[in-house]
Amino acid sequence: MSMVTIRPVTETDNGALAKIVRAAFVEFSAPTRNTVFEDPATDRLSGLFEAAGSRLWVAEQDGILLGCCGIYPTDGLPEGCIELVKFYLSDSARGKGVGAALFRKCMESARALNCKEIYLESLPQFATAVGMYEKLGFKKLDHPLGNSGHTGCTIWMLKAL
Repeated sequence: MSMVTIRPVTETDNGALAKIVRAAFVEFSAPTRNTVFEDPATDRLSGLFEAAGSRLWVAEQDGILLGCCGIYPTDGLPEGCIELVKFYLSDSARGKGVGAALFRKCMESARALNCKEIYLESLPQFATAVGMYEKLGFKKLDHPLGNSGHTGCTIWMLKAL
């Protein structure tokens, strides 16, 4: 097996990434209503991440996509804050350091954009991920920030950079 490559998203990644994202919801029996699962942008992530100040990193090994993680300047976030978004791994990539590599790349990108805080939204069904976020220094909030449009999310977290 070759090394895992972390690279920017391309248009040819869209179908595989949409499958990875939606498969996680099915695997963990997470609600799909008002989440990224039913968001039409999930099918065209490369286009979404053409927005200024956004980055989507994908992990690839031997031509197979393993997952993605990005940052996005979500409307309504406080000045200097960016959202961690689309952090999903295929089941075969979990527990192998792929997520950590994607997360580090997003942190580098956020710092390069002079962001001071990073925000995320999640669901209780992704408890393992939420626990990982807490270990990485994210603190739970009692309300959402910004206007992601994903009103089905019930966990909101923030980390100072």
